[in-house]
Amino acid sequence: MTVYDIISLKRDRKELNRQQIEFMIDGLIEDQIPDYQVSAWLMAVYLNGMTDSEKWYLTQAMLHSGQVINLNEVDGIKVDKHSTGGVGDKTSIILAPVVAAAGVAVPMISGRALGHTGGTLDKLESIPGFRIDYSIEKYKKMVADVGACLIGQTKEIAPADKKLYALRDVTATIQSIPLISASIMSKKLAEGIDALVLDVKTGSGAFMQEYNQSVSLAKSLISIGEQAGKKTVAYITNMEQPLGNAIGNWLEIVECIEALQGKGPDDLMEISHTLSGTMIWMGHKAESIDHGIEISKEMIASGKAWEKFLDIVEKQQGSTDMVKNPYNYPAANHSLEIKSPGAGYIKSINALTLGLCSVELGAGRLKQEDSIDPEAGIFLHKKVGQSVARNEKIMTIYSQRSDDFENISKRLISAVVVQNTPPEPQKLIFEFLESSERN
Repeated sequence: MTVYDIISLKRDRKELNRQQIEFMIDGLIEDQIPDYQVSAWLMAVYLNGMTDSEKWYLTQAMLHSGQVINLNEVDGIKVDKHSTGGVGDKTSIILAPVVAAAGVAVPMISGRALGHTGGTLDKLESIPGFRIDYSIEKYKKMVADVGACLIGQTKEIAPADKKLYALRDVTATIQSIPLISASIMSKKLAEGIDALVLDVKTGSGAFMQEYNQSVSLAKSLISIGEQAGKKTVAYITNMEQPLGNAIGNWLEIVECIEALQGKGPDDLMEISHTLSGTMIWMGHKAESIDHGIEISKEMIASGKAWEKFLDIVEKQQGSTDMVKNPYNYPAANHSLEIKSPGAGYIKSINALTLGLCSVELGAGRLKQEDSIDPEAGIFLHKKVGQSVARNEKIMTIYSQRSDDFENISKRLISAVVVQNTPPEPQKLIFEFLESSERN
């Protein structure tokens, strides 16, 4: 077996076996295969795809390139949620305390911002003192003691994924469903979970903008999860406009605080309760998803989710004083109100444009080494379907610098379409998918 042979087989649309895929991943980890050959193999995969068996072999090889966490000492069914990413998508920070308060353990290894989509870790780190860099042993103890722990990927978790992603990023092979699937699931299966809820976004602000692509990705992820013996379901959700009103790290934490106190925006609460309710059901604490949603709402109404959030923040060394008094947080040096050029109803808000502008304001990163400004971002005062008067405030932007405000404000205005009549209401949740074996 040689690397040349494996590249040739995939180039010629042949199916690779387990040994061939393991040979590639082992060689990558041990630095025995040069980057140019791994890159050639990635491009062959990108162009010719992978069978379900190949995706499973690749996921297994990446999973076992590092440590697989065992959470058997934690009582009950452990359930996590993964989102494919979107603008203003902050649901992980809401649902973790909700689900934990309902008695379901939530082990969660999250990611950082890259491109126009925000990262859960960057949002959490905007809380003064909040740590996301715990050891696996400390992570396991927190899940057992608190019911939830939100950390970043450690060097022990799926190290092959980090190496492959770096090569995919520079070889234009990011948008490959088999490679995306193996990347996501190798990390999720390493967490110690028993079940997984997927939130696969679709629309202008999503990683997968085409609906059919989003469905294909969801089915691919479900298939891998089921092969691993983990109950896996997925929702296809709308990312044509940002989720909630806040875009940016501390702005989104404030919105999460309001959501956990029962004052969150309707769209954010609907998605959060749906995901939380499904997790509670999968954790066998509810008889159905609808029952789980009722429990999710009760966790917020009773204050139990808020108390659990404070517990998580305290245990992860974040400032509970700042979380309890979020408006004491240092303000951005500069802000600017963006006003509507016309009157009518908001027909659409391009989530991608808002996401890219938030990055330029300092709320995200285009390169892994870029720094994050926790105060930067955008707050939407109007959403799709709402009426607006001429010169009425539709959003406010925040940043530590104002040198590019004029250009950014023009792009933001162009991202909002106003029409004379109310638009058709947008669905937030398009589809629920689960294993075909249970359909």
